[in-house]
Amino acid sequence: MARSWTRLHEHLGATPGPLDFDTVAKAAADRLAESDDLDWKEQLPQPPREGCWNELAKDITAMANTRGGLIIFGVRDTTCELVGIDLDEVNIEQYAQWVRNHVQPYLPDLTFTVLTSADGATSVLMAEVPASPMAPHLVYGTAARDKDQQAAVAPYRDRDHTAWMAEHQLERAYRDRFTRARRAEDEAHHLLAHAQETVVAQHIEPAAYFLALARPERPLPRTAPRLTREEATAVAQAARRQGHDPMRPGPLTSLEIVTGNPRPGLRRWVLSTLLLPGAREVHAELHHDGTVLLAANVSWHAVRNLAADAIPHAGVAVSQDFIGACCRDLTTTAWELARRLHVDSALQLTATLTAVTPSPTTPPPALVPVITAFGGFSDVPDYARHPRRIQPVTATLTPLDEAQALAETAQELFAEVMNQFGLDPQL
Repeated sequence: MARSWTRLHEHLGATPGPLDFDTVAKAAADRLAESDDLDWKEQLPQPPREGCWNELAKDITAMANTRGGLIIFGVRDTTCELVGIDLDEVNIEQYAQWVRNHVQPYLPDLTFTVLTSADGATSVLMAEVPASPMAPHLVYGTAARDKDQQAAVAPYRDRDHTAWMAEHQLERAYRDRFTRARRAEDEAHHLLAHAQETVVAQHIEPAAYFLALARPERPLPRTAPRLTREEATAVAQAARRQGHDPMRPGPLTSLEIVTGNPRPGLRRWVLSTLLLPGAREVHAELHHDGTVLLAANVSWHAVRNLAADAIPHAGVAVSQDFIGACCRDLTTTAWELARRLHVDSALQLTATLTAVTPSPTTPPPALVPVITAFGGFSDVPDYARHPRRIQPVTATLTPLDEAQALAETAQELFAEVMNQFGLDPQL
């Protein structure tokens, strides 16, 4: 996906945001030198010659293995002269296929963009390479004398040129990858566990909560400017407007009463109705690193309009409609916060349902799904399962996604949660 902060932004003192042709032209005119995250190329990518590595795949992999960056075609690397490209020769689908065929693991966030001057006379091609959490990536190819034998190398950027990883560098790169994955899992587990402890403290009777987390693959560093109270309010308001459904209001609607005055937390802003009498219990956190946490009581008023014996003994009702609204509000909030903070990586979403009991020794109750049946009446389907535990489900979105993609991500989370009840819902 597109990077919002690059070597060009830093050099020109520009604010974070998408790159345009004028920014590239100014950097070239300033003779901005190549570096580990900037590579000027005079010619468009060429097909691999027999017995040679695919140069495009090699250059992209080298940046992904280092810290990401830009490869810009149409600028002479020796003089930084902007010579442009022939648009008729650009074949972005072919370039993407070369990378797919020659690079492992797959690079999902790589983008190619053509930038053209205002008068249409000159264009450049820009490849935006993310710093990959799956590094090291290997480039695969064949030797001229043995075309059936595949070989692999791990390139990386060393200042302004490409080098090959030695064995000890590969060992460290793999160790770093596994460490990043474990750390991300541990942090996610800690945040969700802390949220569960927070909501459990408010209950003297069993209840069920939607618990979800959205985290950037590459969270912003602690040195990044912190989200202000006014910005946190704006994020919540924008997310509520974007996902608002008057027929199925979500947790952001319940938080509206506190949205104007979020409370400070540990490197985060907190919106919560847990201490407000009579309100649906909702707890949301907007973290300065782009993380969003959402906890919402999905058993609140779920049994309205149901017969007294509709819920099995030792069961807790959960509202299918409100679970869907939770998935919708989670995606819109994560998207709004990522755009506000200029997050330039994909977001990993995790959602689950959990039963909370006032005593840790009390066994968790069965979760009983309540749906809105024909005519608007509440009902517990006879064919639905009543699990005591819901497995966490995951999805991915990016700050560049449009409304349709957000809706699809929310539907994916919603369906996979409700499938565990034997239901196949639609938002």
